[in-house]
Amino acid sequence: MYSAEINRKQPALLMLLVDQSFSMSEPWGQAGGSKAEALSTAVNNLLGNAVLLCSKGGEKIYNYFEVGVLGYGPATGPILHGADRSRPVLPVQDIANNPRRVDTVTRRVPDGAGGVVAIQQQMPVWVDPVADGATPMVDAFSQAEPVIAAWCAAHPSSFPPIVINVTDGASTDGDPTEAAIRIHDLRTDDGAALVFNLHLTGLISQPVIFPNSAAGLTDPNARMLFEMSSPLPPSMLEAAASMNYPVQTGSRGFLYNADAAMVIDFLDIGTRAVTPTGLKELTDGGNSPDGPAGDRPETF
Repeated sequence: MYSAEINRKQPALLMLLVDQSFSMSEPWGQAGGSKAEALSTAVNNLLGNAVLLCSKGGEKIYNYFEVGVLGYGPATGPILHGADRSRPVLPVQDIANNPRRVDTVTRRVPDGAGGVVAIQQQMPVWVDPVADGATPMVDAFSQAEPVIAAWCAAHPSSFPPIVINVTDGASTDGDPTEAAIRIHDLRTDDGAALVFNLHLTGLISQPVIFPNSAAGLTDPNARMLFEMSSPLPPSMLEAAASMNYPVQTGSRGFLYNADAAMVIDFLDIGTRAVTPTGLKELTDGGNSPDGPAGDRPETF
């Protein structure tokens, strides 16, 4: 289980549920911006990495991933440019070719002589920060369910879908647990769909990272999200451990009070660790175990 090879015939599905409620306008710890701003940065980073993982540095993008991003707040629905309710999931090639816009940003990087230098860099933007309305989390999971069910039916041999819900508060339209369980029950031949949750807060306190029990969670919403979260499969346990996170057997895909760097790592684990080799052996789905040498993407 959770060991299916990713290739163009057997792509992987990543579905993000992104809280866009009014409370996301609040500051995120010491990050220097709002939760919505930091989260949109993390999601754009994730999508950019997914594109790079599916290319060889040139213009050709291989569709090893399909991605859907549902926002929930003032409305619930697909928020990627080019996606809509009739087509909520896009292959990574479409994502690469259709950012909302491309911004020019200034980054400070090492100059190789002990100092730093400012460089201009082009940064695709797929998701903008939004913070308005309530938190209809039940609606978000309910809209994701038929999309994931249809995807599993169309890709029975693929790695199971990965659903990552990112929120900073309580659901305002009821308890999403039942809807999340229905998604847990969806599966491919390689295992059940994975549901992970990130609970953002504005607290200046110790984060809870990949716990294997709810014992240290005093927030009832955090306990609910923990209970909804899937245990990390072995490949993801290994990836998290390689990043020096304190994981053990039974650790769940759940973070509470995480900082921006941890959120980026968490999303990164979701895209990199979906094969036992950590995406080092993506192939074209041909007869050769490794596929044509010229048809494999570079990895980091």
